[in-house]
Amino acid sequence: MIERLAVANRGEIARRIMRTAASMGIETVAMYADGDADSPHVREADQALRLPGSTAAETYLDVDAVLAAALRGGADALHPGYGFLSERAELARATIDAGLTWVGPSPDVISAMGDKLAAKKIMAEAGVPTLPTWSPGDPSIVFPVLVKAAAGGGGKGMRLVGDPEGLPWALEAAAREAQSAFGDPTVFLERFVQGARHVEVQILADSHGNFVHLFERECSIQRRHQKIIEECPSGAVSSDLRRQLGEAALRGARAVGYLGAGTVEFVLEANGSFWFLEVNTRIQVEHPVTEAVTGVDLVREQLLIASGEPMSIRQEALSIDGHAVEARLYAEDPANDFLPCTGTLVEFSQPDHPALRWESGVETGSVVGIDFDPMLAKVIAHAPSRVEAARRLALGLSRSRIRGVTTNRDFLVAILRSQDFLSGETTTDFVEVSGVPRSRSVDKDELAVAAVAAALARRFRRMTQACVLRQVPAGWRNSVMPPERESFTHCGQTLQVTYSFARDGSADFSVGGESLKLSRPQVSVCGLCVEVRVSLGGSDDRRLLVAEEGSKLWVQGREGDVELGVVERFPVAGSAGPQGGLTSPMPGRVVNVSVAVGDTVDAGSLLVVIEAMKMEHRLNAPHPGRVAQVLAGPGDQVGAGQLLVVVDGHDAGGDGTLDRVKEGGT
Repeated sequence: MIERLAVANRGEIARRIMRTAASMGIETVAMYADGDADSPHVREADQALRLPGSTAAETYLDVDAVLAAALRGGADALHPGYGFLSERAELARATIDAGLTWVGPSPDVISAMGDKLAAKKIMAEAGVPTLPTWSPGDPSIVFPVLVKAAAGGGGKGMRLVGDPEGLPWALEAAAREAQSAFGDPTVFLERFVQGARHVEVQILADSHGNFVHLFERECSIQRRHQKIIEECPSGAVSSDLRRQLGEAALRGARAVGYLGAGTVEFVLEANGSFWFLEVNTRIQVEHPVTEAVTGVDLVREQLLIASGEPMSIRQEALSIDGHAVEARLYAEDPANDFLPCTGTLVEFSQPDHPALRWESGVETGSVVGIDFDPMLAKVIAHAPSRVEAARRLALGLSRSRIRGVTTNRDFLVAILRSQDFLSGETTTDFVEVSGVPRSRSVDKDELAVAAVAAALARRFRRMTQACVLRQVPAGWRNSVMPPERESFTHCGQTLQVTYSFARDGSADFSVGGESLKLSRPQVSVCGLCVEVRVSLGGSDDRRLLVAEEGSKLWVQGREGDVELGVVERFPVAGSAGPQGGLTSPMPGRVVNVSVAVGDTVDAGSLLVVIEAMKMEHRLNAPHPGRVAQVLAGPGDQVGAGQLLVVVDGHDAGGDGTLDRVKEGGT
């Protein structure tokens, strides 16, 4: 039996595995990069060991460093988690050679399934339906196709190509990403199934000859070929189709001699036809939805199997209880083509009700940087029905307080509450065709009330921080004076707020020229926030929570969060950048510079490619002109807003236009 487990991963992944290990009486050894030194998983482990370096390549992707840390920590087993080295046969082999227990399939199985072309051949021979594939340059290619990394999985290095003209660039970019992520630039092309669903089957196999499947998950709702909402079971899968999918997955597992937990992924067409995509030789990010409906702790089964024991479940005893939905909470801006975002989490807290399962690797005060995946948490709701689970998850997300970093929270809530989602119209092109708004629209009334609450909260802060005459309210005068005032910004709009208090405690507000009368507003401290209770007349009583950090405020009301910027009364003058200057939209590393000083460019011409948070971003010229300056080169680390290229010939500056290189993950 395993006694001390090293976890070769970070964040919510490490925390999830360590929680089950502790419940089994197993001590844990965590590993961390420099940027993760203050992360929760480091604090919660029995022992935490530093991996020298800061980037993924220097730390969690370094086989020698990871294995050395496991041995240094006295571990007798190593769990790779999911992502990073979890599907690297070399780590599995090195772990076994070092005398440690490897929690996962054998190195040979990982190698076989890691080569997607070889995996498809094995599955086809086992009678599992597979899609047609082509090699680059094959004259018989039928478009549209997906360019995929032969040595990778989870969508990394994936490109959708609709016509021959777009193929050369897609092949080049996919090969570069594949080399970076997997150490192998080999790519192939596969038929793209339009209007399909992405379903996958969870499997377990032990060394005693037992094989089970734990039904299917649907993971169709994706952006950049990365899943953002998953559920179990799929509303599109009948009991007969569920049986067929499970049998196909287990045929493939037996054919390859599988051991441990794994996921067999399929694409499902509207007519019920399904096709093999890949086998993920690890536990998946979305495994909690399976755990919720089956009651099975999949990590516990992994550890039992790795210890040589039989798994604790049998196929005939498994059943589906209700429905579970998971949402992936990312630090990204859906309104800006899902651009990853960085910053410090001023607040990260969950509501007491409804009760949800939160798997997170961050907390209040955590820094979201550029070196790792921008996922903050996965949030899971379980309920008797699909609609109830979706609504429960949406309410819990909307009530959560996540401030300091732009996230996809409002977009997730909008999806979960949309009629298309609730009716089960969840194909892989959902994000593109559903019309779900990528940002929450704030109406005039909500914005005005938020501005009032922000002004009251700032007044309260000033009053409580006063050093003299603390009992005197801020703004008090012994003579008639003009009203107090504040100015805020929201989405480019400036709101002027003026207010004055009467002797009875009521207040007269003016927001953007509109008058509001409040009867005795109440302001108090609520955790990290200021709680503001206002009555706008009649029964319109509102409770708002205001958080402030630097020049930003977040006001949470019944509709959600409103972010406001503080306009200082005496701003410090700044200097404007050069006209035509193109700046980096985020911190990152320059991968490629496509222009030189003196080059003539057209609008939309590629200027720079930046890599950040496992993605590549193409910075294009917003207008025609001549390149006057190039201020960064390949390999340079750049900050958000840093000037990269100056293009003369137009009177507009800015960030240029940004094309996201299509990439995915699990």
